[in-house]
Order: sequence, then C-alpha cells, then structure tokens
Amino acid sequence: MHAFVLYLFAFVTSACGGLLAQRQDARVQGANEGHYLVGVGIGDITGPVVETNMMGYASLAQTDTGLHMRQRSRAFIIADPSDPTSPTSRILLISSDICMGDTGVRRSILDALSTDPVLGDLYTPSNTALVGTHSHSGVGGYLEDLLPQTTSLGYVNQTAQAIVDGTLNAIHKAHASLAPGSIRVGNTTLLGANRNRSPSAYVANPPEERAKYQYDQDKELSVLRLDDANGTARGLISFFAVHGTSLYENNTLVSGDNKGMAAYLYESYSEPNTVPGNNSFVAGFVQSNVGDTSPNTLGAFCESPGQSYDGQLCEYEHATCGGYVEDCHGRGPGFRISDFVSNFLIGNAQFEAARQVMESSAPKVILTSPDTAIETSKTTSLTGVKGSVRNVHVYVDMMNYTFTLPNGTIASTCPAALGFDGPGAFDFVQGDNSSTPQNPFWEIVKDAVTPPPSQEQIDCQYPKPILLNTGYADEPYQWSPHTVDVQMLRVGNFVVLVMPGELTTMAGRRMRDALRARLISSGILDSSAYVVIAGPANTYGHYVATREEYSIQRYEGASTIFGPAALEAYIDRYSALVPYLADNVTGSPTSDAPPPEQTSVAISLQTPVIVDNAGFNQFGDVLVDVENTTYSAGDTVTVQFVGANPRASMLVFCP
Repeated sequence: MHAFVLYLFAFVTSACGGLLAQRQDARVQGANEGHYLVGVGIGDITGPVVETNMMGYASLAQTDTGLHMRQRSRAFIIADPSDPTSPTSRILLISSDICMGDTGVRRSILDALSTDPVLGDLYTPSNTALVGTHSHSGVGGYLEDLLPQTTSLGYVNQTAQAIVDGTLNAIHKAHASLAPGSIRVGNTTLLGANRNRSPSAYVANPPEERAKYQYDQDKELSVLRLDDANGTARGLISFFAVHGTSLYENNTLVSGDNKGMAAYLYESYSEPNTVPGNNSFVAGFVQSNVGDTSPNTLGAFCESPGQSYDGQLCEYEHATCGGYVEDCHGRGPGFRISDFVSNFLIGNAQFEAARQVMESSAPKVILTSPDTAIETSKTTSLTGVKGSVRNVHVYVDMMNYTFTLPNGTIASTCPAALGFDGPGAFDFVQGDNSSTPQNPFWEIVKDAVTPPPSQEQIDCQYPKPILLNTGYADEPYQWSPHTVDVQMLRVGNFVVLVMPGELTTMAGRRMRDALRARLISSGILDSSAYVVIAGPANTYGHYVATREEYSIQRYEGASTIFGPAALEAYIDRYSALVPYLADNVTGSPTSDAPPPEQTSVAISLQTPVIVDNAGFNQFGDVLVDVENTTYSAGDTVTVQFVGANPRASMLVFCP
C-alpha cells in the first residue's frame, strides 16, 4: 500500500488511562429500598483503522482508510448491596460501538473474566450482556460465523482482540468504581430522528394493531439515570431505535456513527475539560428494536443522473429506481452538506433528548438545519427504581424450535436461510416473495455456495424464496448461527429484553407488550413494569419481523433467517423464563448447548503488514504543517505527516 499520510481529526486522540483501584463492595440498604451498587466504565475498542473491511453494509469495497472517531465500549454494573457477592443479584450491561454483539467476542470476554480472582465469580453468561450500537462504520472481521466474514476476507483477530481488550478495560473500571447509589427512569418522545425504511411491510400488520400507535416507528427514548449516594449523576443508559447508518456506504473512516456521537456529546457536556475516553461520567446510548429504522429522515430518493426519475422518491413497494435498487439512497437531515453533518444531527438529537430527561427539563425543538427540526415532547418526570436485581440466560437452538401458539396451534422455527433481500452487488429487489428467478447467475451458483434447500425447508420458510440456505452450510464452519442467546436483565421494575437480532418496530412492540403482561400476570412486577429492548446483542441472529411483514419479503422479512414463526418463538421462550426474574427464585432454567467455538478454526485471508517504511522520509516528518492563521472553536485544523501503518502495532492505540 502507498505510504501513509495520516490526517488528524478532533476525535482521534485519547490518552491511556490505567485501571482504577478496586473498591470494597459496601453493604448498605438493599435494592427493595431503592439503593443499589452502581459502577460505570469506558474502554477504547478501536481496531485496525486501515486496510480492513468495515462491518455493516457487507460491501467488499468499504475498506477503512482512517478515523472519524474512536469506537468504545461502555460498561454498566448494577448490584444489590444486600447481596453483593451473588452473580444472580447483579447485572453487567455493555454497550459497544460495534455493529452487533457476537458469540465469540462475548465468550472471550467471559473467559478472561472467569480467570480473574476477583471478578471470576461475579460476572457470568447469565448476567453479562454485550449489545452493539449497530454502527455500520466500525472495523469488521470480528464475528464468529462465516457469512459476515465474507467481505472482510475472513476473521480479523486484530479487530476482535481490540474489542475484547477494550471491553475488559471498561468492565474493570466499572467494577472498581462500584459505589452506593440510586437509579431513576424517565422518557421523552423524540420526533424526526428516525423513520421507517420499509413502510410497505409495516402496513401489512393488522390495521387495528397499527391504529394503537401514532407513528410507524417507536419515538420513545427511555433513560436510566445512575446517581451516586448524593444524587449526583454518574452516568446514563438510554434506549432508542435508529439504525447506525447516518454515515453512508462510501464512508471509509471508522466511526461509532450517530450513537457513538451521542455518547461523545453527552460525556463532553458532562466533563468538558476531560480527554474523551478518560471521563468518569459514562453515557450509554443503547440500540433497541432497530430492524426497520433509518436515520435518513428525509426519505429515500433516486440518485440517477440523466434519468427522468432522478431526484424522485424511490418506488414505494420495492424501493427501486427504474426497476433497479442501486440508485435508491436515503437522505439524512444534513443531505447536500455531508453525511457527517447528518451523523452529528441525529447523534445530537439523541443527546439533547437524553439530557432533557436527565434534567427533567421542558420539551424543546432541536434545530438540525435551516429547514429541518427535531422535536422532543411529552417528557416524563424521573421516577425512582426499586426492587431486586435479577438476570436469566439460556441458549436456544433455533433450528427447529417447536412451541404452541396462544390459539393452540403447533408452530416451529426453521433452519436459517436468507432471501433475496434488497440492495447489494447483484441487484436483489426487495419485496419479492415469488418463485420466479430474479437473477440467473444466482440461480446457477446459489446451490453451489450453500446446500440446496429441501422441500421441507422451502415449505417452512415460505413465502421466502431462499437464496442462501445457511442453516445447512457448515463447511468449513457454520455460516449462520444455529443457537442464540436468550437473556433478560431486571433492575427493580425495569426489565431489559436482550435480543439476539434486529427486531422491527412492530415486532418489538409485540415483544415488549407480551413480556410486560407476563411479568405482571406472574406477580413479579406490578403495573409500574417498564420493559425495553436492547439489541442486536450477544449473538447475531439477523432480523426478526412479524409474520405479516415476513409475508411481504422486504429486507427485514427476507433476513428473518429462522422463518415466519421466529418472533412468536422468541415471545414463547422469553415468556417461559419470566419466573426466573422473581425476587426469591431458586434453580436455573433448562438450556440448550452453547454454540460451538469457531474462532480457532476461522479462515483469515488478510495479509499482515510485511514492510512498513517511510520511503524517502522519516516517520514523524511533517509534510504539510498547520497554516499560520487564527482558528476559532469548531474550525478544522489539518496537518499531514509521515506515519506508520496503524496495523503494524495496535499498541500505538490505547485499549
């Protein structure tokens, strides 16, 4: 590769912070009185920022060339001080600036914790959740299954290890900072920060169900405020559904996208004189039922110069332009300026909404551009959280999970399979649920790539036209997950459904409503029960659409890999685990076997850095110096210098 000329950006620098000394867990009043042990921590998880494919768009051409802002993991520990040594009475929620949680990364984190003489007995698969913010501009190659490794040329150990090391750093900081505190919850309605990217699938849901909601997207942003014993905020955990696609597919600068931006803005607001990454106040902007959301709030338009439909909205049913999908692109609020402006505006909207809840301030309008505004309204007052801290986790084999529907019908999931799911290098049209071939090339090669589906599989996945029969593709190792993590975390009346995939808006609503009703009917919680979704977490099980949306086979339905009954299966399994969130629970639920370890056999075709030299210069030589002028706050200062390949030594960047 050409010699590196590195560009300095405002978000690049982060000083290495040492681990905090561990504090002794203090015994104070218990969780039933609203008293908790609270710990927060942050760690740098940025991997190789050059010469590595990025994760999210599945685009072979999207190879990173530099850095916009560093990726981070933010760890939050909440424990019951009346039972401080029991893993069943604490939770560890990790929000990471990665596309999705992963089985192998989570396993490596837990394996490292298990050997720690202090932390080993406290943090377990049951109480530890790894949630991705769903940034599509993070470094790729860290996922354990084969299919998402295809564009990154296999497994990239540097990426995975950076995530593991930085996350462990965040966990150690959070544990060392454990101290008595209290927790409050509130929410606000955030308008203009997301839109539904598949409205033709959403309207397939029953009209009486859609009539219960004002919007075709969830607009509620929920916030857990974490205070110390004196009522001073130490951190926050927010939940809001919006895709991490503010930065477009042609972006090659590593970034946490809009949720990483929101966290950066809040942490900088709280500690303006602290170097990013060294902050003691930690803001987690957790992803939620993100499946059919988009931050491109202006809509999707045809970018087709010379065509009559150039600049027009994409076709409604299939999101095409002149019958093709490649020219259909979403537009964020900063369109025609920069997708980086859009990224800032959507991140800033989440930051301002969370700040409004944290400060219980009046609703406000957040100006995003001269002709675009994002409004927050209906902010609730923060209310105290009281009650036990509990967790439950099992592995579920989704290949053929059989269960009974509420009407008595027996239903089953299917082995994983992907349909013809929209934009990409082969012009797959969304909304195709017919058996008519779309692309002759793929009709020829698809059975050579994965085993041809049996009639049973075709019937099970109907009406999905199967492109990749990944549930039966196990060579050289699993292409898609067979087994997923099912997990719930409870803090008093607040329950987090940790989901191994991307639920659509209506799927998330059904999931939350069903589990809230189950929690109340079981007597575990009363009408104050507050249920949120966090995902994609732990294992990437792709999408989860409603049965009605599945029938339309837009992107989300085509990517619901376990078939049309997937959502109902998740509701069934999560509901069965509700009793294990009770105050005085004993025993453990039955679990399927964990997924196989695959990183040790993973293929990696990324070549290492063989030679790294400065050419006719020396490392550190300044090629273009800072201009001799006056700068104001917000200006961009640019300097070019000769630097080493960032892949040559990851130690240059602090974990």
